Amino acid sequence: MNTEAERKMQFLFALRSKGVTDSRVLSAMEKIDRGLFVRGLFAERAYEDMPLPIACGQTISQPSVVGLMTQALDLNPRHKVLEVGTGSGYQAAVLSQLARRVYTVERHKTLVHEAKSLFETLDYSNIIPILSDGSRGLPDQAPFDRIIVTAAAEDPPSPLLAQLKEGGIMVVPVGQSDTVQNLIRVTRTEDGYHYDDLRAVRFVPLVEGLGKDS
Repeated sequence: MNTEAERKMQFLFALRSKGVTDSRVLSAMEKIDRGLFVRGLFAERAYEDMPLPIACGQTISQPSVVGLMTQALDLNPRHKVLEVGTGSGYQAAVLSQLARRVYTVERHKTLVHEAKSLFETLDYSNIIPILSDGSRGLPDQAPFDRIIVTAAAEDPPSPLLAQLKEGGIMVVPVGQSDTVQNLIRVTRTEDGYHYDDLRAVRFVPLVEGLGKDS
């Protein structure tokens, strides 16, 4: 067996062993080469199940967390998705395989440019990267079937909750930035919001406004 196939098998095995069992999510993650989203010193560790630093003091989440968050969204090919925190673009690329359209917002211009260029190279034409304050969501495109937040807020941000369709799902890490946070799934119902705790996680904090490079 060649190393590429071996590496892919180990990668998928690590995802399954952490609870990513949805075959559509596994298939999407098998298609997306995480190595393309990690640059420099850490490139050789792209296939390990660990978060890695990227530009602007941000991180690329560990693959098992990307898988679990994607699985919790319960996506279908008709869905319009908002991602808050483009980062490296890896999570958006995975979502693009499962949803109709992915709007991804990021406060750092450098990251938006890098992700946009990569999406164009890979021909992921259903991803729309936007430089914007993610904590405000994207009112012009609301409502969304699904919202995923890849930075931790102290509470699910109310502008994002308001932009969720009835029956829609938002997955967001919640908690103080310097302690362990909880990954929460919020489902909008007829009479409000239903919250499920998924697992403990650790994310960079959700920051209002644009980054210094923007």
